Amino acid sequence: MIDTVINKELGIQYPIFQGGMAWVADASLASGVSNAGGLGIIAAMNSNGEQLRAEIKKCKEMTDKPFGVNIMMMSPFVDEVAKVVVEEGVKVVTTGAGTPTKYMPMWTEAGIKVIPVVASVALARMVEKRGAFAVIAEGGESGGHVGDLTTMALVPQVVDAVNIPVIAAGGIADGRQIAAAFMLGAKGVQVGTRFLVCDECTIAHEYKEKVLKAKDIDTVVTGKRLGHPVRSIRNSFTKEYQACEYDRTNCDDEKLESMGTGKLRLAAREGDVKNGTVLAGQVAAMVKKEQPAKEIIEEMFAQAEETLKGATQWVK
Repeated sequence: MIDTVINKELGIQYPIFQGGMAWVADASLASGVSNAGGLGIIAAMNSNGEQLRAEIKKCKEMTDKPFGVNIMMMSPFVDEVAKVVVEEGVKVVTTGAGTPTKYMPMWTEAGIKVIPVVASVALARMVEKRGAFAVIAEGGESGGHVGDLTTMALVPQVVDAVNIPVIAAGGIADGRQIAAAFMLGAKGVQVGTRFLVCDECTIAHEYKEKVLKAKDIDTVVTGKRLGHPVRSIRNSFTKEYQACEYDRTNCDDEKLESMGTGKLRLAAREGDVKNGTVLAGQVAAMVKKEQPAKEIIEEMFAQAEETLKGATQWVK
């Protein structure tokens, strides 16, 4: 069995996190992953303080296992939700879309293990100095907000740069990729895209079908012009958005920004996968079927263990 400081310190069975995906990662998904032995994460991106509090309470009713909350620094409610996780006794906070240093003293004082998502060595070093328990090194293969470096390039550089555990994210959908992450020096993994189609995920059926039907070259990155690029599956919306993004004469930044407003909710909750944003990583084509979270995790780690055991065949 794969056993690391991550699952030992967090009290979970497997060293795997579920990504804190906006409009996706609710109490149902988080509790499902936690009950399956991983660390489920509630996304606070769309929530004000009281909405997040209600979701946390709901999750507590659905699992007695540890779970976390993901807080996006770009959220207009970040000050509220930063306090709510303390008041509700959340054990783990992951962060993204910005630097969480403003809130880290409050969180660490409350005994919360802070685990920021980082896309560079510099940010990893900064949050380590401020008391982060671990970092999630996320490569550009991932769905949603992405950086420039790939997981293969980013993870070992972050591992070499910090003395805290590193969790690998981006481009992980099966056990072979988990095994590769450990060989790069990671102590755990974070998975998003594959959990989109687990039974406990409550997004629209059309969104799940879009992921299940994806081919290897079906994702695209948009939003680079605005400084916050995201990866999603190609559709009518991404075609229209890209046309505007490359037309500075007739499409200013304000118009471009407004085009994306509400599009993720449109796809994830209303099922409009033509005009909405279907966030997913490059591994979407590797996701073949809907399964319970427990089956997904057990399958991935069984394959990872088999892969790691077989690695000795290459060493003479």
